[in-house]
Amino acid sequence: MGPTNKTASLSPDVNNPGYRAVTFDDLADVYGAQAAGLLDGGVDILLLETIFDTLNAKAALYGIQRELRRRGIEDFPVMVSVTVADASGRTLSGQTMEAFIISVSHMPLFSIGLNCSFGASDLRLYVEELGRKVPFYVSAYPNAGLPNQFGEYDETPDEMAPQILDYLKQGLVNIIGGCCGTTPEHIAAFAKLLKDGEPHVPTQLEKTTRISGLEPLVIDKMTNFVNIGERTNVAGSKKFARLIREEKYEEALTVARDQVDGGAQVIDVNMDDAMLEAKKEMVTFLNLMGAEPEIARLPVMIDSSLGGVGGRTKMYAGQIGG
Repeated sequence: MGPTNKTASLSPDVNNPGYRAVTFDDLADVYGAQAAGLLDGGVDILLLETIFDTLNAKAALYGIQRELRRRGIEDFPVMVSVTVADASGRTLSGQTMEAFIISVSHMPLFSIGLNCSFGASDLRLYVEELGRKVPFYVSAYPNAGLPNQFGEYDETPDEMAPQILDYLKQGLVNIIGGCCGTTPEHIAAFAKLLKDGEPHVPTQLEKTTRISGLEPLVIDKMTNFVNIGERTNVAGSKKFARLIREEKYEEALTVARDQVDGGAQVIDVNMDDAMLEAKKEMVTFLNLMGAEPEIARLPVMIDSSLGGVGGRTKMYAGQIGG
């Protein structure tokens, strides 16, 4: 179940950062339909792969889970595999690896892994990080090196096999394979190495509060207090309420930005006002916040007493406080 050519987290229009070409519900529906077809065909595992946008992945997982529930299936293995955009180790939509893990770990996954991105040697660092931070099995299927000037991949099975053997001997993975440029000969070479490897042992994580924006926030016993910025709240800030009513969104974003600069660790957003269309304004402002990396790196707390507004979590890629 591969990626789409549309993203729910980013605008394709540089002049309209709040615009989205696809919605969470659109994606949930199409991935749910795909899951239905695969289940009808008798698959044993569902694999959501080459994830570049966490919100797309959350929509896909929601669609899959909804289809499984419709069929009365309570325990079905679902694998998730993300791709990183560059050596920073972030996804294309900007999340760090740990933030991505937090964002999708609400679902009881069979495994989380990495695919595409790089060759095995360059991907190793991120596979190691993944293994330290997830309580699931770990998968990896790297490319056959990096593409050459013709877009082709040059690493042969013999060149790639020692790199894969390192994964196996170090107990980094439970599932291994190959992505771009790999062939049946590559996979056959990897299979011969399995007898010399040790399976990854899933990490037992301490039970703590983990939430995320583009970056993670872990709240544990050593955390003194968490500073929540509450000025992006129409009930608590006359200035912010006025800016939203007047649709001066750029100025409203400066309120959020000032809170980040002031040391906020979570941004509270509230649009409960009789003079506002709360659902619409929540969607608009969350989308605009998502286009500002300095703001979007923090987790968001959606604050509302109005029915339905909480559903706007569908507009946010991170793991949200509430």
